[in-house]
Amino acid sequence: MYSYIRGPLAEVELDHIVIDVNGIGYNLYIPTNCFEYLPGLGEECKIYTYLYVREDAMMLYGFLTKDDLELFKQLISVSGIGPKGALGILSALSADDLRFAILAGDSKAISKAPGIGAKTAQRVILELKDKMSLEDAFEKKLEHEHAPVASSNNQVKNDAVLALTALGYSSTESLKAVSKVEITEDMDVEAVLKAALKHMAFF
Repeated sequence: MYSYIRGPLAEVELDHIVIDVNGIGYNLYIPTNCFEYLPGLGEECKIYTYLYVREDAMMLYGFLTKDDLELFKQLISVSGIGPKGALGILSALSADDLRFAILAGDSKAISKAPGIGAKTAQRVILELKDKMSLEDAFEKKLEHEHAPVASSNNQVKNDAVLALTALGYSSTESLKAVSKVEITEDMDVEAVLKAALKHMAFF
């Protein structure tokens, strides 16, 4: 139904994010190791999605790359693994590490994911090993190594906005104040927070 969702990053919670698309907030569950690569609050991002439908709920799962999305689809095709388990595996292992673990038959690495026991990890290897090749695994790893690295400034900005909301300011006020700060490479969260608080006096 949805291929991807593009829009400003509105909220960041412990296990999900919210993307604002024309005034509608889409709740997306993403792997925890993706959080550090998100842009700052209020900045646009593109998230590839998978819509999971069951009798009592509709849930959107989000991924920063098509590669992660495809691996997620492969994982939920394994008997006994649902979306939550697949997300747990992709939170514990990067796409590259997971591929190499499957091809090497390393069930111990896969079973480090929350809720994934040794038997389930072995099932992942058994059912997915034939669908992968070592050549593809190396090619994708090389592609990822040359991908642009997320700016640390985005993380600092994000953390500063979260700190302001924790102090009692609204998300809108916090985002507005932090956006007015010219963040340099040597600024930490505390420095951005102090500068943003000065702007609060003018709202």
